[in-house]
Amino acid sequence: MQPRNMSMSGVVDLAAVKAAQEAKAKAEQTRAETARQGGAGAVSPADLVIDVDEAGFERDVLQRSAEVPVVIDFWAEWCQPCKQLSPVLERLAVEYDGRFLLAKIDVDANQMLMQQFGVQGIPAVFAVVAGQALPLFQGAAGEAQIRQTLDQLVQVAEERFGLTGLTVDPDAEPGGVAEPAETPAGPHDALLEAAVHALDAGDFGGAVQAYRSVLTDDPANTEAKLGLAQAELLHRVQDMDPQQVRKDAAEKPGDAAAQIAAADLDLVGGHVEDAFGRLIDTVRRTAGDDRDAVRMRLLELFEVVGPEDPRVAAARRALARALF
Repeated sequence: MQPRNMSMSGVVDLAAVKAAQEAKAKAEQTRAETARQGGAGAVSPADLVIDVDEAGFERDVLQRSAEVPVVIDFWAEWCQPCKQLSPVLERLAVEYDGRFLLAKIDVDANQMLMQQFGVQGIPAVFAVVAGQALPLFQGAAGEAQIRQTLDQLVQVAEERFGLTGLTVDPDAEPGGVAEPAETPAGPHDALLEAAVHALDAGDFGGAVQAYRSVLTDDPANTEAKLGLAQAELLHRVQDMDPQQVRKDAAEKPGDAAAQIAAADLDLVGGHVEDAFGRLIDTVRRTAGDDRDAVRMRLLELFEVVGPEDPRVAAARRALARALF
């Protein structure tokens, strides 16, 4: 499985958004099934640091990342900075008490994994959360910086994917880490799969209908809510005349509908901050129903980009200032 980056820095990668939605849903299903079976059981502190090779990567990293963030330490015996960094990571893995799992990969013996992650030099540290790969840092780092990075990782894993980590028991026998259970098909899996296929085929109206059907029965379904925001955006811009939309927006700065349409085009084109800024400015210029419509569209676009994106956090603060 080719690692993917959770970050959407610079542009809105709608394929990455969809992948993140699928990963979150899978993680939630895995946790639900584990809870139904009575929990995953406790692990020993020794099980928080594991050696991983290419043969076991799928099982030990990708599958485990549905229940706990997995930090990957790329190292080699000849690498002197690695000999300074690795013991710090191993000690922190135990200190963090199951909030992340440390996977050590010897690059000399696992060249393919090194290439897949795009490692240019070692030591290099990555994380995998719900199947999504995220670069953390490269080279030797101070413990304070490492702790700050790990704290941010744990926060993102919990807030975005609901991953609260492993239960650690000092008296547990080492080697007792259980493999994740196979996840049974959920009641809406067929509709969600149909929605994904419709998106891939460019049938955005069909994807909207499929996601709405799921939400009719399960209004709290996270994957359907996020997927619907993406599908509706693509459906709205599908038949737009970009030149006319831009012309209308330039000539009518106070027209809510014109600015909303232009913001949709901005976002699909990867101009995230332009889209957010356009709608926040329009909130300041409008009132009543127009202002509400602009505000609601902005909240929908936040869902498409993802709540963990710093541009969303900044735009939320700017929206609050514009409203109050």
